[in-house]
Amino acid sequence: MMEQVHRVLQGRVALVTGASRGIGRATCLALAAQGAAVAVHYRVEVDQAADVVASIRSMGAMAEVFSADFTRNSAPLSLVEQVTSYFGRLDILVNNAGEMTGAPLLELNDALWEQTLNVNLGAAFRTIQAAVPYMKVQRWGRIINVTSQAAYTGSVNHAHYAASKAGLAGLTYSLAKELGPSGITVNMIAPGRIATDMIRDQLPSREEEWLRQTPLGRLGQPEEVAAAIAFLASPSASYITGATLHVNGGLVMS
Repeated sequence: MMEQVHRVLQGRVALVTGASRGIGRATCLALAAQGAAVAVHYRVEVDQAADVVASIRSMGAMAEVFSADFTRNSAPLSLVEQVTSYFGRLDILVNNAGEMTGAPLLELNDALWEQTLNVNLGAAFRTIQAAVPYMKVQRWGRIINVTSQAAYTGSVNHAHYAASKAGLAGLTYSLAKELGPSGITVNMIAPGRIATDMIRDQLPSREEEWLRQTPLGRLGQPEEVAAAIAFLASPSASYITGATLHVNGGLVMS
């Protein structure tokens, strides 16, 4: 019985964007542990992405690396076409890829604003648009968008990042209504401060402040976010759509 529970995604194919490290890496491993074949997307870090694939294959699951640069509008469609050509189908899409840069409002130029919205929001939209036809044919699909607590709290010098992540909410809720009749659920994960490279870079100067703001008094681990994503991809979440699951130690409550 336990083996059946662990392999509830056997036969499914998942695409995880931004999968070479952090939350993306942990998500790939969590989905593979449930039996899914995993398309591991990366933009630059090919060696780390290859390491994720090797870890998945050592578990007895299928995986392959796929490269795409989401600053190019054509990249999401090309990525989905490569994944479906390789695996023959696509069932689960985790939009985790994103970038975070800092700039005060008066120094935030059009190029940086547009690139941030394009990578964090536009690429998610385009990847979904490319993936949905495959999901509609099988009348089953799971789309999970990864936002940020900054979308709810704001973040000084990160207006462009927070805006792009907040935009995922409107996309998620609208598509949950539109795609529900086709058997496709669309949900959102909102991580708080998770122990990833991006957070560790800022940790020395802000750790005390961040821990004081978080009721559980610690940073989250990528595996804790991945477990929530894997749940939303599983049959256990078949009646959940248009939802936001906060994984933040109580930093944001709603």
